[in-house]
Amino acid sequence: MSKQAPYYAVIFTTLRTKEDHGYEEMAARMEMLAARQPGFLGFETARSEIGISVSYWDSLEAIRQWKDQGEHLLAQKKGKEVWYQWYKLRICVVEREYEFSQS
Repeated sequence: MSKQAPYYAVIFTTLRTKEDHGYEEMAARMEMLAARQPGFLGFETARSEIGISVSYWDSLEAIRQWKDQGEHLLAQKKGKEVWYQWYKLRICVVEREYEFSQS
């Protein structure tokens, strides 16, 4: 990410249901759509038993617009009905960023 702090992080922590029911395809579609949204800065995800996805945004307004995007609203509905046993969403301000890489 090339954005200087401060910026915003949306942390989405989930516990999935057992069946996929099209989840992988929808997750890929949501990542692609988010990347096209004004204010989108980046995305990171990890999944084991619990999944954690973090998207980065330049403003709270950009986050609100993404939350209200049409296809994203449908994915949110299906998530509540089919894909998630539990989830928690947090919106945070990133004040500093540090990175290490051996490559």
